[in-house]
Amino acid sequence: MTMPAEAGAAPGTERPDPLAVVRTRQYLVLLVMVALLGVPVSAAAFGFLALVHELQSLTYDDLPRALGFDGTPSWWPVPLLALAGLLTGLTIRLFPGRGGSNPAEGMSHGGAPSAAELPGIALAALTSLALGAVLGPEAPLIALGGGLAVYAVRLVRPGIEPSAAAMVGAAGSFAAVSTLLGSPLLGAFLLMEASGLAGMTLGLVLVPGLLASGIGSLIFIGLGSWTGLGTYSLTLPGVPHAGEPTLAAFGWAVVLGVAAAFAGTGIKRLALLLQERTGRRTVSSAVVMGVAVGVLALLYAESTGHEASQVLYSGQDALGPLLSTDAGLSAATLLILVVCKGLAYCASLSSFRGGPIFPSMFIGAAGGLALAHLPGLDSTSGFAMGIGAMCVAMLRLPMTSVLLATLLLGHEGITVMPLVIVAVVVSYVLSLRLERSSGDPHTAPR
Repeated sequence: MTMPAEAGAAPGTERPDPLAVVRTRQYLVLLVMVALLGVPVSAAAFGFLALVHELQSLTYDDLPRALGFDGTPSWWPVPLLALAGLLTGLTIRLFPGRGGSNPAEGMSHGGAPSAAELPGIALAALTSLALGAVLGPEAPLIALGGGLAVYAVRLVRPGIEPSAAAMVGAAGSFAAVSTLLGSPLLGAFLLMEASGLAGMTLGLVLVPGLLASGIGSLIFIGLGSWTGLGTYSLTLPGVPHAGEPTLAAFGWAVVLGVAAAFAGTGIKRLALLLQERTGRRTVSSAVVMGVAVGVLALLYAESTGHEASQVLYSGQDALGPLLSTDAGLSAATLLILVVCKGLAYCASLSSFRGGPIFPSMFIGAAGGLALAHLPGLDSTSGFAMGIGAMCVAMLRLPMTSVLLATLLLGHEGITVMPLVIVAVVVSYVLSLRLERSSGDPHTAPR
């Protein structure tokens, strides 16, 4: 299968017409192939998420009880995360591909990994996410979905052109994260913005990507209903009513944007600094960072009386309870949670494997709820603005950050959208200025 490469660059070179490409027989064959591949890729993604969820329950809840404890001791995360560091570090050192991309370097999408790299990516993500690292599953799913799709199509058509293989890989990634963020469109926006797709490339990739995303969503829903495990989709039941935006709320949007920019830039710099300092000591550094995450969870539990698990894991499943029970968490408790989760996030970014999205959402949400204890800001608005501002500070994806913070809230998201946009823009612009002033090539704007 041959697909036209994007024209570009040479003066006088005729640019292919995207609509003409879409009308070709090869493009129709590609769509059929993507539709067929979307089923097994999304099923594999569902199985991966189900395995992570079951292992989290097994290691954090069931295992302590099996060992004779009445519940999960507050110190339990320390040995659990040390084991996570050992297993992840060994996987990074021994398997091809070093377990996938380092999450401290952002959501850059460099194409589908090779077949030889897939086992290491899956194992490193599994040991990180299942045992308590403060990372999400989105980056490994993107890599695994793209890699599996390209591997499968090359088994059938060994001579497939690189341009067509790239489109198949992108579609596989679309299918793998189709419902993870709550909507197939959100996953599509994330991949398009992170990849920098534009122009003819966007037009060609968007159609198979959306097709794979829609099929993946149907597979997730069907498997969730059939197995009774749910869809592993980001949802917020019972969102409190948000008041109409006020002048005071817009002022808080600016404050949250500034705070998130400094917090996000600090987290990224510290994570990259830890990554550089550890050098080639992959295994020992991962164990040390795992112990640090466990100790932070222990400190939070002992100082607040709340579950240590609030500091661990991605925070995806904890967003709903955080918003619905925020009246039971004092501003001081929320601030301690932000500090402990933020530092655990730094340690996880530096040495483990996973995605940066969900922890940034949780930290931003907790920070916004802490400010909502002050006059002029309701909890739902603070929650949404915190998510958007912190996401853009960590990801540098403004459109995705706005959509994550608003579509998640359903009808209330429309009400708070102007506030979220202000918070995201302030955080984005300030974060870029802080990056430029740091002179760090690892954090230079993409």
